[in-house]
Amino acid sequence: MPDFPHPDSDDCSTRPLDCRHGRVLVRMFHGPAVDLLVWDPVNGDRHVVPNPDINVLIYTAAVFCAAAGCDHLNCHGGPFRVVFLATDDHEEVVKASVYSSVTGAWSEPVSLDDSCECYAQHKRDTSAKRGYYIPYVQPRRVAAIGDAVYFTISRSTAIAKYDCGKNRLSVIDPPPPDTEVYGGFITLMVMEDNSLGLAGVKDFSLHLWSRNVNGAAKWVQCMVIDLEKIMPMAKPLKGNGANVVGFAEGLGVIFVSTTVGLFTIELKSGLVKKVDAPGVYFSVLPYMSFYTPGVYIQMVQVIMISFTLIVLPPFQNKCRGFFRIILLFSSTCCIFEIRL
Repeated sequence: MPDFPHPDSDDCSTRPLDCRHGRVLVRMFHGPAVDLLVWDPVNGDRHVVPNPDINVLIYTAAVFCAAAGCDHLNCHGGPFRVVFLATDDHEEVVKASVYSSVTGAWSEPVSLDDSCECYAQHKRDTSAKRGYYIPYVQPRRVAAIGDAVYFTISRSTAIAKYDCGKNRLSVIDPPPPDTEVYGGFITLMVMEDNSLGLAGVKDFSLHLWSRNVNGAAKWVQCMVIDLEKIMPMAKPLKGNGANVVGFAEGLGVIFVSTTVGLFTIELKSGLVKKVDAPGVYFSVLPYMSFYTPGVYIQMVQVIMISFTLIVLPPFQNKCRGFFRIILLFSSTCCIFEIRL
């Protein structure tokens, strides 16, 4: 495997933003200049993406394959799109813009405003509670369903939706109870039936919700797991003692961070695995791409300030034949070598 993430990155801070459709989206910091990099870890392709026309305060982003008819099981090369979602530092509003590798240009940014009643109500409620309101985009991995990209804002107390087809931002109703009970740590995901899901931890229990859109859209709680019964946990002085920090699409696997370590939970089987030592984990970015048996992959010169690179073996399920690279918010740097 080629060097990660860029041959000229020795003196450059980096931040991975997304892993999807065989690509990794990385933010590269070159002094005053900031670039986005779309990288294919398998064939080494790198595409530098110019910055969107947004005065960025805090942000998240996602990369998507844009090839017509692609099943996304073996995406390597070809056209792609980057969806950039950010809080504008000057206007203090949420903005979205889309980059196309075909045109080599960003779309005109669109803003989230009070024309969305759910958003207007969220602003009123939050302002009354805190005395001020800035819609901070949470720097977590998004959930994508069709043309819709879902992400969280304001300490995960609101769920925003960007409709790529309509080029429109909105806010959807959060599930009951208020998402603040999860301590600001919720993970959005795509459920098995292709509905939007949400996971958070309250009182040492993992709560899983699904947004049913058949008829009137509503949230339904579909699972509650007592974490103390399935994984080691130390009692915290305050808080929930665990946080949901990621989800592997198509695998039904949730990543949970505790004071004892980082764990995966397979929702169907209930199987729990410890995958890393205790650390400060915020967002897990699973990389999934099809491989041919016999492929040799070597991770070298992994230079990522404030991140850890972890490689997990394939889970024993229908997705056998996939390798996984997990990029984690942490404080250490690791080098791995895989032979498949």
